[in-house]
Formats: sequence, C-alpha cells, structure tokens
Amino acid sequence: MQTSHKVIPTSKQLAFQDWEFGLFLHFGLRTFYEGYIDFDERPMSLSAFQPSGLDCEQWIRTAKEAGMNYAVLTAKHHDGFSNWPTQFSDFSVAGTPWKEGKGDVVQEFVSACRKYDVKPGLYYSPFDGSADFYAQDAKAYDDYFVNQITELLTNYGDIDILWFDGCGSEGHEYDWKRIIGEIRRMQPNILIFNMGDPDFRWVGNEDGIAPIPCWNVVDSTEFSILTEKKDQLDGQLWLPAECDVQLRANWFYSDSDEHQIKSIEELMGLYYHSVGRGANLLLNIGPDRQGLFPVKDTQRLLEFGSEIRRVFGSPIGTMEQCRRKNNTWIYEPTEPHLLDHIVIQEDLTKGEHVRSFAVTIITKKSGRAVTVYEGRNIGHKVIIRIPAVYVSGVILEITQSDGEVELRDLSFHHSGQ
Repeated sequence: MQTSHKVIPTSKQLAFQDWEFGLFLHFGLRTFYEGYIDFDERPMSLSAFQPSGLDCEQWIRTAKEAGMNYAVLTAKHHDGFSNWPTQFSDFSVAGTPWKEGKGDVVQEFVSACRKYDVKPGLYYSPFDGSADFYAQDAKAYDDYFVNQITELLTNYGDIDILWFDGCGSEGHEYDWKRIIGEIRRMQPNILIFNMGDPDFRWVGNEDGIAPIPCWNVVDSTEFSILTEKKDQLDGQLWLPAECDVQLRANWFYSDSDEHQIKSIEELMGLYYHSVGRGANLLLNIGPDRQGLFPVKDTQRLLEFGSEIRRVFGSPIGTMEQCRRKNNTWIYEPTEPHLLDHIVIQEDLTKGEHVRSFAVTIITKKSGRAVTVYEGRNIGHKVIIRIPAVYVSGVILEITQSDGEVELRDLSFHHSGQ
C-alpha cells in the first residue's frame, strides 16, 4: 500500500522506530509444562510455578549489552496466568508457592528495565483461557479486561508498550472504545500494538521478515497468526511494523529445542530483513524454569549484538562527506575503498516521501558510473548489502518521490565478509 505524505507520525512513534531492536520474553506457568502449546486444554497447577532463581536483571542486563532498547514481557498469555498478583483472578503468582505467593514478576521486570534504561513493555492476551465467562458474558469480560489493565498501568509506573496479541480473539467483540479510553486516560504516552487503537503493527508473520516495500502508512492491520483476516482501519494511519521471532523454535522455554538456537548467520539475515527494511525486530527468549536465560541463549544474544556493532558501528563514510544536488547525494571519499553496506535513513518527521531510489557506484579503475541497487521505500532505515567492491564514489538518487525529500542519515561500510 503506497503511503501519503499527508500522514505523519507522532513523536512517540518516531521514538519507537529509533529503538529498532527489542527483547520478547515469554515466561509464566506454561514455562513449567514441557510440550504445552497455545490453547492446550490440559490443566496446569499453580503449584508448578517455582522459578527459584528468578533474575529479571540478568534478562535485561543481557539485552542491554546486546544493544536492545526495549523489552516486552508476557504479563498474561492465552492461558490466563497472571505474572502479577491480580485481584481479579485466582490464577496468578499469588496462588503459587513462589515467594509464598508474595512474588510479582511484572514488578521485578519493570524494576530491571528501569535500572538498565530499557523501555518496559507488557504483553497482555485479550483472550483468556482461564476466564470461563469469556465467551458467555462479553460485558463481564470487558470489566475484567479493564480491571486487569488498570492494575498493570497504575501499579508499575510508566509502561512504554502494551502488546495485544489477537490469537484467540477471532470473532470476539471487545468494547474497544471503553478499553482504549481507559488505557489512554491512565497512560497517554503508551504505545499500543496492533489492536484497538494501535500505534504500531504486526508485520504479518512470526518469521522476523518484513516485505518489500514495507510502508509506514497502511489502511489495515494483520489480525493474528490463526487467520488471514485483516482489520480495516478508519483511513490511512501511520503504523510502523514490528517483526517478532524466536531465538529457538518455541516461544516459551523448552528442554527439547536448544539445538535449534539460531546461528549468527541466520540472525543477521533476520536483522537485514527487519531493521534493514525499516521495521523493528523483537527477538524472543524464553527464560528457563529457574527464571534465568539459558547459558547458550545468553551467549548467542551477546554474539548477535557484537556482530551488529562490528558491521555497522564504524562507518567509513557518513552523510557529512556527501554533497547534495537536488534529490541526489554524492559521496566522494578521499581514497577509494571497499564497500559492502550502505545504510540510508529518511527524515520521517513530515511523513514518508521516497517512492524509489537507485544507488550507483563510481568504479575504482575506470571511474565509470555503474548502478548496483534499485529500491523502493527508504522509511526509517534501509540497509543495502552488496558484494564487496572497490569504489571511488557513490551516488544515491531519489528517482521518484511525492514530496520534499530529506535524509536523516547516510553511511557507508565495509564489514570484511
């Protein structure tokens, strides 16, 4: 869907797009039930929840070291287990033996985020498998929904993201006007994911891959992984995309999938297909039954962060070394050098204007202009990866636009691979 330059982002949406890389955390009673799946009808006992070594600081410290800027914890997943001592359900941490029922995972998570300057987000499943009135009494369930959200948004300070998962809600009618009204009243600066009154949207798959093009303005959102149905919006809205994907094969911890931890090669591929296409990347790790990141998951996440910094942390050239001529930016380094990455960011404060662009290199020996890449939208960021080539210059030309184009950043890199 092509965008309109008349639709512009809010400052909090621009801030969200700058965060780029976040941590998804699936943790709860289900962590203690090997092989338990979404909407599993097998009962779970609260007595199983005993994360004896729970250390949210370990989670968030690792995320920070890996370069992540925000984190989203499953406060309540589809099974309905609440990671905080809610007053509106018996199915919560208050009924478990952990800390004699006095523990609060949400509080420990939010405190860790504050300590390490990571933006805290809470995942809340609108569908609740533990609420037997979910399907029978929509009004009573709306009350329950609002009551639980009120606890989350009044007891823990500022929360940056409220992440609504549509799975299980197919066909259910919520009183979104009331629910969103309460959310915006309690925390007007919060960002809502994908449902009700969204500020950002699901990319449409759980593979961590954004499409080309990935416009920031859309007129519908993907609903859930369980349906092809889309939610139509009231016109075109600025809704940047977020890509969610697991580090392993499962969202929650499992004993059986350590061998499926993604390699650095695959993770970097996902980074190119998400952040490199203007979307955010939300990478999931399921803390284990002690309440800790497994050793191999921690190591791989830190390696991933290190590789991102290695490739992009020290550009050879920047926009300051370019001269602009109309809608063309010309990079002329003092000496020819190898090039394999070009990173471009559009200034989105007045909307998204670029419709297509081309990258041309000036060859080292002949000094000839050769086009090596043609793209569509730039958006928040586009990462162009090309086979390494010696260049004596690079030309970026905006070949089609629907308004005045401004670039926010432009950089040139050689990763050595």
